[in-house]
Amino acid sequence: MKFSRTEIEDIVVVEPVVHGDSRGYFSETFRTDKLEEFLGYKIDFVQDNESKSSFGVLRGLHYQLPPKAQTKLVRVIEGRVLDVAVDIRVGSPTFGKHVAVELSSENRKQLLIPRGFAHGFVVLSKSAIFSYKVDNYYSPENDRGLLFSDFGIDWKMVEEKMLLSSKDKIQPKLSETDELFKFGENLYV
Repeated sequence: MKFSRTEIEDIVVVEPVVHGDSRGYFSETFRTDKLEEFLGYKIDFVQDNESKSSFGVLRGLHYQLPPKAQTKLVRVIEGRVLDVAVDIRVGSPTFGKHVAVELSSENRKQLLIPRGFAHGFVVLSKSAIFSYKVDNYYSPENDRGLLFSDFGIDWKMVEEKMLLSSKDKIQPKLSETDELFKFGENLYV
């Protein structure tokens, strides 16, 4: 596995090694030991999630508040998405900035999004199957979101073609919420 940091160094691109021949391919998609060695801290994923969405579906930007904040390791099993993480750690030098990475079944890239970031994606192919691991269980009472259009993100699609849930259409702007994280706070206790 190859790990590389993005412009926001806490967000990591994971690229599995793929071994292929005439029969197909084999790839390790996750190894706790390798990931923890690269990150320098423990990860204990407890839940796997999967969604299927059609072209133009935008899910996000979502996060969970402490004590149920989540680190996510996301990937695309089928199709292609633009995956986005936004730094919502007040006091961070990259507060309000984002990273956008195309994830697809062809490039097999994964994105590690730590606690303290809002996350979302838009489907760029006819459909996409999106899979992710989280290190805390889903908690409706801690579930929060931010307005997808508030960060100057180039979603690679005109807004008129995007399909959003009624919830995601009315999320608050960053300036309209104080339910964020503090930079430097230990979110892994």
